[in-house]
Amino acid sequence: MLSKKVIFEGRVQGVGFRYATKQLALGFDVIGTVKNLPEGTVELIIQGEDDEVLEFIDELVEESSVAHHIKKHTIEDIPELEGIKGFSIAS
Repeated sequence: MLSKKVIFEGRVQGVGFRYATKQLALGFDVIGTVKNLPEGTVELIIQGEDDEVLEFIDELVEESSVAHHIKKHTIEDIPELEGIKGFSIAS
């Protein structure tokens, strides 16, 4: 099981980024959340089998409809998620 936090920078707010991320997550066996942060970035918290998580992040960054808005992203390992079911947009 792999748990990651990804921070996306660029023009990632006000362009449907969170909704596109949630839609993409439906095609993967992952759980997590995506939310806007006050400084204009977007935070993705994601967990699943290693290949599912890594493929999801890669597709979001390289091939998704919002990939061109991402100027930079940072990935860090986080502890296993508890109490999260499915994938949602957090406020």
